[in-house]
Amino acid sequence: MEKNKKKRKAVRKRSLIPVTAILTAILLTACGKDPVLAQFRKDMDAFCTKISEIDTAINSIDASADNATAELLDCLDELDIVFQGFARLDFPEEFDYLESLADESSQFMTEAVKNYHEAYGSGSYNAAVAEYAKQYYIKAYKRIQIIITFLHGEIPSDADLTIEYS
Repeated sequence: MEKNKKKRKAVRKRSLIPVTAILTAILLTACGKDPVLAQFRKDMDAFCTKISEIDTAINSIDASADNATAELLDCLDELDIVFQGFARLDFPEEFDYLESLADESSQFMTEAVKNYHEAYGSGSYNAAVAEYAKQYYIKAYKRIQIIITFLHGEIPSDADLTIEYS
């Protein structure tokens, strides 16, 4: 049980950093008066707000409660739905190249959530599967961070990122 508490706390802590970065980035994005850009900004704001709400819910879970694992998995299920909605966003033409990253982010979050269910769902904790889930979770948020960086007109400085210019 103690391992489960530590793992749930680790998941909660990891989710706070990307959410904070995303919200900060979105607030700094200026979309002008173009209605397509304005709608995109509204959609992005809604996405970030929902992620923040889920993060707050995850961080408020009492790890010692009997239903802590179920609450965490419910929050992760909701997070998966939000990421799927993000992947369906219609990116403005000038940001079309980012849509595939949004799709990948959603796919990675779906895989993460599926594996977190497997890691926690059988009544016992499977550390190997949880680590696998964690890697997908990190990949999902990494793509969000890259999208935000590009939306700011910056080039991400990530050693694992390869940019092809055409």
